[in-house]
Amino acid sequence: MIIETSDLRKTYGETVAVDGLTLSVGRGEVFGFLGPNGAGKTTTVKMLLGLIYPTGGTARVLDQRPGDPHVMGRIGFLPEHFRFPPWLTAAGFLDLHGRLYGMPAGRRRTRISELLGRVGLANRAHSRLGEFSKGMTQRIGLAQALLNEPDLVFLDEPTSGLDPVGRAEVRDLIRELRDAGVTVFLNSHFLSEVEVTCDRMAIVKRGRVVRSGTLDQLTGGAVEVRVRAGGLTPDLVAGLARWGRVISDASTGLSTGFGSQMLRSGSAQVSDCQDVVRFTLAVESEAVLPAVADWLVQGGARLYALAPQRPSLDELFMRIIAEEP
Repeated sequence: MIIETSDLRKTYGETVAVDGLTLSVGRGEVFGFLGPNGAGKTTTVKMLLGLIYPTGGTARVLDQRPGDPHVMGRIGFLPEHFRFPPWLTAAGFLDLHGRLYGMPAGRRRTRISELLGRVGLANRAHSRLGEFSKGMTQRIGLAQALLNEPDLVFLDEPTSGLDPVGRAEVRDLIRELRDAGVTVFLNSHFLSEVEVTCDRMAIVKRGRVVRSGTLDQLTGGAVEVRVRAGGLTPDLVAGLARWGRVISDASTGLSTGFGSQMLRSGSAQVSDCQDVVRFTLAVESEAVLPAVADWLVQGGARLYALAPQRPSLDELFMRIIAEEP
């Protein structure tokens, strides 16, 4: 494993920042690290980089302890909040970091030219960083993180300040790194970016991993079906439990003939709405949908739509954070 932690813990006095965090990240994997503000994400990254020491537990990065000098030369890092010397030019800034890495002069020149072109700053090589916009500064930060051709890259909010074109370019860059066997540890609040970029992800809350895996594993393989039907009865709604679970109330407000009565299934609700209601049903497989349709139609309901779809990562994230104690 490129990254492996076991029961990792960090406290500041009585404040627990990371509380028994365990995770593993494989070679060539794009791994998303997600959680609400204050979940311990930044503290975890600092421990993995050897910038702070854990209070308890263990961590291994590139099969060595975090902060080992030989390991640090194989890691790239773009922090969320950074300050670059405004008097340096883009090329001079990268050359400085190349010298810190001990890169030969010829290799520095070649690599700097490659990266400035790759992040769209080839024509700004001799511009001072103090003249750069937020998006341009973000791009030069990405170039700096990749300068040493790392085996592992930590990217903390890499698309912050970028327009949609810039975000798409960063996605392509991350895919290129994965194809080259580079491991990317990605922290981002743009969950739609994480969804299309990451192979696996971990969701953390209060310093602990509460769910991890691929998107399919996080959903448990369930399929969410958006149902729109009229003429529903409480018995018809209750009977849906044999195939799945009503997980949300998305009714339209039409009357089903029950006055203001609410139809309940488990903890979810389907309210009357002038004859037509909309709700979401979670099922294990699309294979059960013909039986669901037969049940509703034969029970006298009028079925207008039965549309299966996977929940987005945004929806899943909010649901997991809300459900976890």
